[in-house]
Amino acid sequence: MKAEFIIITGMSGAGRSSAINALEDIGYFCIDNMPPQLMEKFMQLCDEESEIEKVAFGCDVRSGEMFLTLVDTLTLLKQKDVNVKVLFMDAPDEVIKRRYKETRRLPPLYEAVGDNLDKAIWIEREALAPIAEIADYTIDTGSLKTSALKEAVLNLFLDKISDSMLIKCTSFGFKYGIPGDADLVFDVRFLTNPFYIPELKAKNGLTCEVRNFVMKSDDAKELERKLNDLIDFLIPRYIAEGKSQLVIAFGCTGGKHRSVTFTERLSKRLSDKDYRVIPFHRDIGKG
Repeated sequence: MKAEFIIITGMSGAGRSSAINALEDIGYFCIDNMPPQLMEKFMQLCDEESEIEKVAFGCDVRSGEMFLTLVDTLTLLKQKDVNVKVLFMDAPDEVIKRRYKETRRLPPLYEAVGDNLDKAIWIEREALAPIAEIADYTIDTGSLKTSALKEAVLNLFLDKISDSMLIKCTSFGFKYGIPGDADLVFDVRFLTNPFYIPELKAKNGLTCEVRNFVMKSDDAKELERKLNDLIDFLIPRYIAEGKSQLVIAFGCTGGKHRSVTFTERLSKRLSDKDYRVIPFHRDIGKG
């Protein structure tokens, strides 16, 4: 049996170490900060040693010039039909800066750019751009606590990694910002807001009362029909392209009622069509 490999990279401060820890908890053999040039040799060793079936490599700009060869290494591994996936950890610059200030740690390039935090983050993001473009999975940790980050990683890799696309349907509130990892964003704020109905204000789209209220309008029904047609058209084409992860986001004002309703309904519909789906409600507990 050929071993499965995951390369975890991304912005420093975006949760790469937490992702590695999550994979180690579910049985992955994890190696942090391995230079890309050594990965292929280790992969060959794993194929020869049948006891090692799942491996995760942590890799970031601390490797210096060697890190810049990661794209070439990945291209070579793909050509050799190695079962390797890339998980890219990301977060907005402001969140990364806040995390550094909270932990009193410094980014890898901080001293090299004259102790300029903004410049260090910018240069690192520029260096990582080619990797972000070819990543199989991306997790934006900007609004995630450690427990939610771990859950996101486990949802990706707890079961056997397959070639099928993972679809993440997420609800969010526009007042908290658009999810950074969203591929498709739909604004449902034009629908009547249950927040202003006294008996529904404290409830959310996980309840039948709120879902029934949202979906009783002709606009909601027509929107759902049009969205289903669009998504049914897009998903097979994304799969044919080789896309490994699709994030569909629904946004309303606070992320509790309308967006949750549409996220739940689409998640169920896609699950019934045998797609691998993860529903996620980012802001349902806020406010």
